[in-house]
Amino acid sequence: MPASRKLRQVVLDTETTGINPKEGHRIIEIGCVELINRRLTQNRFHVYINPEREIDAGAIEVHGITNEFLRDKPKFADVVDDFLAFAKGAELVIHNAPFDVGFLNHELGLLNHSAGAIEAQCGVLDTLAYARKKHPGARNSLDALCKRYGIDNSHRELHGALLDAEILADVYLLMTGGQFSLLDEHDGQGGGQQAIVRLSADRAPLKVIRCSDEDLEAHEQRLAKIAKASGGNCVWQQ
Repeated sequence: MPASRKLRQVVLDTETTGINPKEGHRIIEIGCVELINRRLTQNRFHVYINPEREIDAGAIEVHGITNEFLRDKPKFADVVDDFLAFAKGAELVIHNAPFDVGFLNHELGLLNHSAGAIEAQCGVLDTLAYARKKHPGARNSLDALCKRYGIDNSHRELHGALLDAEILADVYLLMTGGQFSLLDEHDGQGGGQQAIVRLSADRAPLKVIRCSDEDLEAHEQRLAKIAKASGGNCVWQQ
C-alpha cells in the first residue's frame, strides 16, 4: 500500500475526576494505542495527570485512581504538546466520543492552546455510535461488546485508560472487519467466537502455500461479503 494511503488511527480513552467538565472536572489519565492500516503497532501514549482538584468518590470507585497517587504527576499543560504530537493527523477511535472529546477540548480551552479543538487536529470515530447502528436495541457498553465478540476482558476489574484503549482496539477491529458475522453462525450474543490470541513475534516462519485460481475466486467472493458486512470498510480492497 502506498505511503500516501497509510491509514493511521489512535484508539483513545481517558479517566477523569467526574463526569462533567462544565462542573470543573478534569482529565487524570490518557491512554492511546496506535493502528496502522488496521494493525496494532507497539506505539503507545500513556500518562497520569495531576488534575489540580479533588476526584469525586464515585469516580474513584470506577477507576481506582486516588488523589494521593496523582499528587506528583505532571499537569495537563506539561503533557499536552506530547499528546498532540502523538495524535495529530490520526483518526481518534473512541467509545462514547463526546465524553472524551468534551474533556479534551475543555482542557485545551483552559490553556487557550493554539491547537484549538481536538477535532481540528484529528478525525473522530465514535465506536459507541457505530455499535448502536450495527446492533440496534442491544447493550453496547465496552463490556457488552467484549462478550459479543468473544474478547477476554476478565483482567479488567477497574477502568483504566490504557487497558480500555487496548480492549477497544480489539473490539473495533472485530466490529468493523466483518469477522464476527462471517465466522460465527450464532445469533450475535457470543459463545461461538474464539477469544483473540496474540502470536509471539519470534514464532517460526509460516509455510507459504500458493493458491489456485479457484482459491482466488473464492477469496474475492469473501472480500465482497466482508465489504458488505462492514459498510465498505474492507481494508484488503483499499
